[in-house]
Amino acid sequence: MGLDDRVDATAKNIEGKVQEAVGEVTGDPKDKAEGQAKQAEAEVQHAAEDVKDELKKGIDQA
Repeated sequence: MGLDDRVDATAKNIEGKVQEAVGEVTGDPKDKAEGQAKQAEAEVQHAAEDVKDELKKGIDQA
């Protein structure tokens, strides 16, 4: 697990939130949907990093 991966996922989440908000303000459903998709992708990246962390903990404790 790299810190860079977590930073990338957090940045993507923030980017998605901003894009979703812009879509809300401008009334552009495409921007809103793309923003939500980016946030969902960031959640998956975070979950994958959590799994990697847990596996590493298990290996380190063995």
